[in-house]
Amino acid sequence: MRQELVGGLKIRVSGGIDGHGGGTGPVVVLLHGFGAPGDDLVPLADVLNVPAGTRFLFPEGPLSLSFGPGDARAWWLIDMARIAQDRAAGRVRDLSQDIPKGLAPMREQMLNVLKEIEQKFGADPKKTVLGGFSQGAMLSCDLMLHTDRPYAGLVQLSGTLLAQPVWGPLLPKRKHLPVFQSHGVQDEILPYVGAERLRDALSQAGLSVEWHNFRGGHEIPRVVMQRLGMFITKTVTQT
Repeated sequence: MRQELVGGLKIRVSGGIDGHGGGTGPVVVLLHGFGAPGDDLVPLADVLNVPAGTRFLFPEGPLSLSFGPGDARAWWLIDMARIAQDRAAGRVRDLSQDIPKGLAPMREQMLNVLKEIEQKFGADPKKTVLGGFSQGAMLSCDLMLHTDRPYAGLVQLSGTLLAQPVWGPLLPKRKHLPVFQSHGVQDEILPYVGAERLRDALSQAGLSVEWHNFRGGHEIPRVVMQRLGMFITKTVTQT
């Protein structure tokens, strides 16, 4: 693995022909979740069964938090007090109408990062999969809807429906896009119902959703990793 500075963000690069992102193989860009260290998803590069030479890029969120494991990072800040209030009141967390203040500026920076990735790594959009976990899943979905690049697929690991007033009108332009979505039925961080809303919104707009639920919480279990590897292989090898 090596590190690069791309569009002002630290990116960890793995896979490829040399383990450091070398070669011209397909590209998988994965964004970590809120409160996770920038290298949180890096181990996936070693466990996913994908075509030889596939390159993995793991951008690191620009915000450093004062809590969490190691150097906890984020893409935008979350109202932790509201989460505590919802839990105390027994309310199901619903983010579908939320448009976080930090979303638009983060979107602009990441769109520039994706452009630079295309140029710097010779990444063919048609052989590039974009996705993430939790907050990273939300950001990757938002990015997909705000670019016209012909990406091979979208990965939503424990994500949720966010910014519906913004996303709703944009979803139809991604009709037929392959989407991999997984969620734990016992997720206490982002409730299962939010994932179902996202799945339904994507499907109703004509995107091709491969849906995987599992008995568990806010995590990426082995069965999901196995199916994700098959999804990536299928999407980046289509002609």
